[in-house]
Amino acid sequence: MPRADLLIFDTSPLSHFARENWLGALKAVVGERTAVIPDVVVDELKRGLAHNSFLQAVLDAPWIGRRDLQSPEEIERFGYYSSLLVAGERNRGEAGVLALAATTGGTAVVDDMAGRTAAQRDGLPLTGTVGLMMQAIHSGLLTVALASAIADDLLSGQYRLPFGPGGFAEFAEQNGLTGPMP
Repeated sequence: MPRADLLIFDTSPLSHFARENWLGALKAVVGERTAVIPDVVVDELKRGLAHNSFLQAVLDAPWIGRRDLQSPEEIERFGYYSSLLVAGERNRGEAGVLALAATTGGTAVVDDMAGRTAAQRDGLPLTGTVGLMMQAIHSGLLTVALASAIADDLLSGQYRLPFGPGGFAEFAEQNGLTGPMP
């Protein structure tokens, strides 16, 4: 059963929001919902600390909970998603996020195409950075102008979004994301 109150974050959205100093805005977007990261995302963040000290802000954020994959069902789902996504150390975070989404009903927050494709194929609750920002606009937490500024900063930090600099508002309008949200 889907749980709209639980957001399970992959490494990429968190690290890029932290890199561009928008982690506080992301906290506001999360609002009253619970934000968690699986242990494999914690591991990815810790490994990245040597070259990216800004990741410490994510690890220190008290509003981001941590969740070890430990039940037999979680371990089984992690193995399943790992077989689909993991290459070396790449995509372990996505596999952990999808395993938790599959077992808890929480919403996977993933921007990586491979992870999104696996989640969609399996019917998991899913959103990405753009979806979170659109939810925040519809709930009055962000304006289109502020969401555009966040998106442009994320893009300047080499984050991949489905539009270029200055393109958030147009993308949202073209994709029907500016109307009422369900």
